[in-house]
Amino acid sequence: MRIVVPAGGIGGARFLRGLKATLGIGAGAQENKATITVVGNTGDDITLFGLRICPDLDTVMYTLGGGINESQGWGRSGETFTVKEELAAYGMQPTWFGLGDRDAATHIVRAQMMAAGYTLSEVTEALCDRWKPGVRLLPMTDDRVETHVLVEEGQDRRALHFQEWWIRHRAALPASEIVLVGAEDSAPAPGVLEAVAEADIVLLPPSNPVVSVGSILSVPGIREALNSATVVGVSPIIGGTAVRGMADACLAAIGVESSAQAVAGHYGPELLDGWLVDEVDAGARVKGVEIRSRPLYMSDPESTAAIARAALDLALELKEHRA
Repeated sequence: MRIVVPAGGIGGARFLRGLKATLGIGAGAQENKATITVVGNTGDDITLFGLRICPDLDTVMYTLGGGINESQGWGRSGETFTVKEELAAYGMQPTWFGLGDRDAATHIVRAQMMAAGYTLSEVTEALCDRWKPGVRLLPMTDDRVETHVLVEEGQDRRALHFQEWWIRHRAALPASEIVLVGAEDSAPAPGVLEAVAEADIVLLPPSNPVVSVGSILSVPGIREALNSATVVGVSPIIGGTAVRGMADACLAAIGVESSAQAVAGHYGPELLDGWLVDEVDAGARVKGVEIRSRPLYMSDPESTAAIARAALDLALELKEHRA
């Protein structure tokens, strides 16, 4: 069975870990008959201190490779911040980005390889040779794409890189627009469209629908390819509240209500075949989309695996019905 998962950071990575568990993919993943190809969001990427930082790709890689800081869901376990402190002592900006020493090594390798002419896809494959995540991890594009947010401060309107809005301002500045700079001129990374075309099913994890999955869908050709696949998603909104992070602020910026039903409607029946919502949202309805309700909190490995199993089962059911 071939599965494609377009994924963002923490929610996507944890869902993938549950999916691997329910499929029995572990250290012997190459011997398992099920394969997972992850199309990772690169719209959050940023260049700082001369380093190209890919937060979502790295979060998936670290989480599935056993190197993630479990308590916060991002960054490396056992992290220290000596380099960050030294940069601040020199007065280097920005100071709001938590660049850890262990994490910096990944970014240095990436920056050096890309300066030597390797593509982001090639770099990601090389990094995964160390972490062995048990999935094939592809960036959504090898082209430079960055998310910027137009914010209102009094009478002023200015653009911020998404990371500054998200981390420094905690998405508290009202956003009037979210712009994916470079997306229109980008192309899917090698292997992305082929993986979707060959996939038995596609699963959308509970990643941010605007700046994670939404960014992936903004790369020309990817959404069109997914429209021909059997796609089941897991709602990132429970009872009108984002499960993690500040997805509600992103939804507000594009004029979409923060609800499981509204997010499904935003994706649309052209993309979605099925949609899992929490029991509190059991009344959600979107014409053309099969909606099922079940507990959706990924509170521990067992509950996360159960959510992944439910998404997988629904996708297989809908695929059989379509056939």
